Formats: sequence, structure tokens, C-alpha cells
Amino acid sequence: MSAAEPPLVAFAPGHLEGALRLSQEAGWPHRLDDWALVAAVSQGVAVLDGDRVAATGLCTLYGEHARFSMVLVGKSLRGRGIGRQVMAALADLAGNRSVSLVATADGRPLYERLGFRPTGAIVQYQGLVRSPTGTVGSVRVAEPGATDAIAAIDRRATGMDRSALMRCLADRGTVLLAEGGFAVLRDFGRGRVLGPLIARDESTAGSLIAAAARQSEGQLLRIDTPCGARLGPQLETLGLSPAGGGTAMRKGLPPAAPDGFSIYALASQALG
Repeated sequence: MSAAEPPLVAFAPGHLEGALRLSQEAGWPHRLDDWALVAAVSQGVAVLDGDRVAATGLCTLYGEHARFSMVLVGKSLRGRGIGRQVMAALADLAGNRSVSLVATADGRPLYERLGFRPTGAIVQYQGLVRSPTGTVGSVRVAEPGATDAIAAIDRRATGMDRSALMRCLADRGTVLLAEGGFAVLRDFGRGRVLGPLIARDESTAGSLIAAAARQSEGQLLRIDTPCGARLGPQLETLGLSPAGGGTAMRKGLPPAAPDGFSIYALASQALG
């Protein structure tokens, strides 16, 4: 960068308040705690315009794979190539790892120019959740110390080592366990979010969703799912409806194929 350009620095805890203001300007629902969660398991960069955070990007490392997220450029810096510079800095952090992200419609053209290719759609469902009628399958709240077990299941579904993320999620939310899967229910934005949701089959996923709905009755609940067509009917009976989403994209080789478990909901669009 030339001396006239705003400096790009390593993202630090002191940038969280400024990053929150930036995301609020963009209409994102994130709270300070939501930013802090992603930052806790990530490295990243911030672009400073004076003492103001004017652009951000975070990179989360999952073993041989990486996740890019929270890529934001404030209105005052748009059209100056800042987004490309942020992505270049994140690529340096990722090294030779393959990279995934969820693109907004505005961000997708840049990512495509940088070699990312679409791999599917992510559908966001949200609404004031209703408690399910009838019985709910066998689901229990995990005892402390379940992190290793859910990290092992998560690795079988994602092909990635996300142990650090599972620890952070277990510390911040409620882990729901079923015989063939798990889900994490936690506060997010203006309500709660369910994810990740990892299960052997759709029936188990449905039981975990129903249990989360029963715990969250009357609250705003969000679920980001790559399985919208399959989960949609159940989610809609619980009061949730499609509310946007994004395009899953990847650059590089995908992780290992799932081993007996599938991803029914993301931890978040940022974290995968």
C-alpha cells in the first residue's frame, strides 16, 4: 500500500467495537459477542481510516483447510480495491490450504475473479419459533466435557479439524445430543441460532430441531442450512421461513467425504 492509502493491520480485540459498527452499517445482525466468537478462533486484518475501522476480514484455520469470513468494506473505501487487498491478506494467512466461504450477492463477483467456485446454496430460515406438537425424539442436554465427542462427530461430517471451534461453541451455548448426532443452540443477533447441526439422518436432525424449538419457544430462532429443500417443511411448521442466504464457494480441493454424518445446519455462515 502507498503512504496515501489507509493502513492494513492485524485484527486485534481493540478492533471489535469498530468492526461491530461496520457490520451494523451493512445491516448485519451481529452483536459484539458474535464478532468476538469468530475472532476468538480466527486471525484476520482490519483496514483503518484514521482511528476508524473501515474494512475487515477474518480467516479461521481448520487443519488443512481455511474459512474466510467477515469481509466488509465501509462505504467510504469502496471502489478502491480494498476488498481485493483484504482477500490477498487472508490468502497469506491461509497459506496453501483450501478455502471456503459463503458469498453474498455483492461479494460473489470478486470471489469468482479470485478463483472461488460455487458449491451450493445456503438458505437462512428464521422466525419466532413455535414449540412442536407431539413427541420429540430422544434428545438430551450434554454434560460438561462433551467437546471431544462432538468434535469427533463434526470431523466425520466436515472432514476438517474444528476442535477449537467446538470448544468455543460448547462454552457459549447448549449442546443437544441425540443417538446419531448433535446440535448447538446459542444466542446470536436478535435471538438464537441453531448450529452446527450434525446428524446421521434426517430423522435425527428433525429431533434435534424439535428439541431446540421447544427450548426456544417464542424467541427469534435462526438456522443456516445447506438442506433447505429437505428441512424446509419442518422448519416452516415451527414458524421459520426463508430469509435470505448465500452461495457456498470454495477454492482448492474439498475436505474428505463425509463418513456417516451430514451437515444439516452451519455453526454460522461465517464459521461454516
